[in-house]
Amino acid sequence: MLLELLQSGGTRTVAELADRLGVEGRTVRRYVDQLVDLDVPVESVRGRYGGYRLGPGYRLPPLMLSDDEALAVLLGLVAGRRVGLMTAERTANETAAAKIRRVLPKHLAERLDTLLEALAFTDQPGEFDSPDAGVLLAIADAVRHRRPLSIRYTDRDGQSSERTLHAYGIVAHSGRWYVTGQDVRLGEDRAFRFDRIADARTLPGSFETPAGLDPAQRVLSGFATADYEHEVVLRIATLQEPGQPGGWWRVELRAQRLDWLPPVLAALDRPFVVERPGELRDLVIALADRLAASARRQI
Repeated sequence: MLLELLQSGGTRTVAELADRLGVEGRTVRRYVDQLVDLDVPVESVRGRYGGYRLGPGYRLPPLMLSDDEALAVLLGLVAGRRVGLMTAERTANETAAAKIRRVLPKHLAERLDTLLEALAFTDQPGEFDSPDAGVLLAIADAVRHRRPLSIRYTDRDGQSSERTLHAYGIVAHSGRWYVTGQDVRLGEDRAFRFDRIADARTLPGSFETPAGLDPAQRVLSGFATADYEHEVVLRIATLQEPGQPGGWWRVELRAQRLDWLPPVLAALDRPFVVERPGELRDLVIALADRLAASARRQI
């Protein structure tokens, strides 16, 4: 919209642009900076009647996309290649991506190439969270050039902290985006959710990535070994064959919360024993009491 206003000719004041766009003056200046980053020659005119205008001879190219728009289109095409498309559809997918990339400004095209090089999927994508474009591109740049990264992160307990990260790669898994790498202060590998990262910026220096690195596998391994609030041990009766004694399966799992387990156990329709924790046993008993009370209730 800002580019369209500037293309209509003449010098537009910040106040006029802000009024037409329905934003504040500082937002107009940020929009102008974004156009400059996209190689659009926006000139600043000083003086009483100053403002912004387009450089002489500039014409809008066939396709202009912001960082967010280009990111959405290319990631959509990448995700399309992950859902088992037929050969003809895959060819159309790839040619569309190539056409979009050719008309992008060099600055943005290189940043998006950097992102695609750093990106991995652990499974077929479904409904994914929308990552912040600035954070995503900054982290992708750090991955590609092996530069340390400073992030402001909020953990699952709501605690915010500044982290220095040697980022190995970006991974999309089960509807969420993660960056995996070494937390420099802890000296341990970690996976950080993008929706909990408020800011990301590269730092001076460089680092070496481990040999045979597989970012997606590191994220999955991290989930398997993560610390959880509860260790749950169950015994569940096996199906009994006619004339044969039944047995028991021993099930061990870890969970951050226990409230989802009683309904799952109730739906098994077979005997089970909660060995631990006692808190889960109490929750199962409470659910059974509520169900029994509801069954006895008469309207």
